[in-house]
This record gives sequence, structure tokens and C-alpha cells, in this order.
Amino acid sequence: MTTITETSIEADPKVPVIRLSRDFEATPEQLFRAHTDPVLFARWVGPDGMTTRIEHWDATSGGSWRYVSVRDGTEFGFHGCFHEVRVDRIVQTFTYDGEPDGVSLGTMWFEDLGGGRTRLRTQSLVDSFEARDAWLRSGMEVGLNQGYAKLERMIHDGAV
Repeated sequence: MTTITETSIEADPKVPVIRLSRDFEATPEQLFRAHTDPVLFARWVGPDGMTTRIEHWDATSGGSWRYVSVRDGTEFGFHGCFHEVRVDRIVQTFTYDGEPDGVSLGTMWFEDLGGGRTRLRTQSLVDSFEARDAWLRSGMEVGLNQGYAKLERMIHDGAV
């Protein structure tokens, strides 16, 4: 099996979906905790130079969430609902406050590779190809890779 050390980003040509994959030296439980514990999540999510403030966080099936990321005094708000939360899978919606009609449905899987390694896979379904392509042009790969690098350091340091 090939190890994915950077975030792999793929756009589906037939449906407006973005798929991501990345391997971590972590257990599925560690990655699950990093995605559901609001204190941990706020420490790693997003690109370098941004801080994240959790305003609401109920990481349970049927729960909801809201956070605000801040850079140089500019705030970027995000919110959504957790539809299903299990140790191997999270299904949730995601909306950026600046595009309130743009709701995506995301599914995240924590695939145990054995030996203390886990493959994180995500799939985000958006409402149009235009919206999908805008996400891809937004520089999302920078925020994803920098955020996941912070998460890897937290795991290595024993914080997760």
C-alpha cells in the first residue's frame, strides 16, 4: 500500500465532489479525537497565521458547530451540523458565512492501516461544479496541508 504523506486532492469529473486523502502516524481514535474535541480542533485547523475560536461545538450525531478563524483582525466564520459521529466516520455539513447558500455535505473516514497508522479520507459534495471549482481555486490545499502538519506535530508531541 502506498503511503500518502501530503494531502491528495481530487475533483470528481462527473459530480461536484472533492475527495481528500492523507496518511497519519496515529490511530483512528487519535484522529477522531482531533476532529471532535473542540480544544484540539481549534489548535490545528487552518493555515499558519490564523487562530480559531470555537463558538459552539456539539460533536454528537445531530449536534451542530460554529467556529471563527481570524487573521490580521479579519474574521472568517464557518458553521454546520454533525449528522453522524462515530469513531470510524463523521458526516457533517459545512457552510462558510461569506457564502451562506453554499452548503457542502462532507463525509470523513478514519481507515486503520495497522502499525499505528491511519488514512484519513474525506469527500465533500457541493451544490455545483462552479462551487467545487471555486473551492479548488481558493488555495484550500495550503490551509489543508499546513493544518494537517500542525496536527501531525500535535500527535508526535503527545497532545492528541
